[in-house]
Amino acid sequence: MSDKKSKQRGLGRGLSALMSDVTDQQATAAPKTPDMMIAIEHVSPNPDQPRQKFDEEALADLTRSIREKGIIQPLIVRPMPGSEGDYQIVAGERRWRAAQKAQLHRIPVIVREFDDTEVLEIAIIENIQRADLNPVEEAAGYQQLMQKFGHTQEKLAEALGKSRSHIANTMRLTQLPDEVQALVRDGKLSAGHARTLITSDNAAVLAREVVKKGLSVRDTEKLVKKSIDNVFTNSGQSARRGKPAQKDADTRAIESDLSAALGMKVSVDHVTGQENGQITIRYGNLDELDTLCRLLSAG
Repeated sequence: MSDKKSKQRGLGRGLSALMSDVTDQQATAAPKTPDMMIAIEHVSPNPDQPRQKFDEEALADLTRSIREKGIIQPLIVRPMPGSEGDYQIVAGERRWRAAQKAQLHRIPVIVREFDDTEVLEIAIIENIQRADLNPVEEAAGYQQLMQKFGHTQEKLAEALGKSRSHIANTMRLTQLPDEVQALVRDGKLSAGHARTLITSDNAAVLAREVVKKGLSVRDTEKLVKKSIDNVFTNSGQSARRGKPAQKDADTRAIESDLSAALGMKVSVDHVTGQENGQITIRYGNLDELDTLCRLLSAG
């Protein structure tokens, strides 16, 4: 019976209990007592960890501290699925990396029985609480929770203490070209700048101009609008590709909401003055096609 309840656990249900160990670790006054010491080679990072970039200077500082005082707060781990005697990190990958640099042979851990959903949930929430994720990593984390585990934006917003609009707007960043996402990850482009580029067909070119000139978000909006206006002739047709005139704000808002919900680029083409039109969904790989098929057949 308990196993059945565990499998039915939804995102955010029992979240305070899940996060108690992680939250307690953020208070330096009362370090947790480890369950055991484990050889560092038997501990591995979580491959679905949403945080991909670690500040080398901060890591060097932590390494010096661990070399001098040891690891104050134990890592939270779970038994490695399918590998007896090995463990996977749930929270504390920075400490694990620093411990390796400090050449520690054994590290203190707290062992918890978490499933895949709970591990990813904790990893995302811990990093968001610590403001450790850049906007692109945050968007990728939300997308993982939705695509891998079928969670909705509403459930994410409830569990993470964020508004649904924040979730949707952040996830829109995954629609940008890799070059633009890289600029966001490196801190050269803000999330606000990046969101204004989503509707542009030449986002990468405009992003380079924004960075080079140090444009504000407002100036970036004007730049995007100018680039779109330049494509159209007085007849309302694209001079290059025969595209229809610029879409109205309501249509663009629908496109954005659908794109964020699916994690794919969606185009809504409504026939002006009529009630019909078409929706085009672009998938980037076969995994996204499988996801789309699953969502469309879910009812």
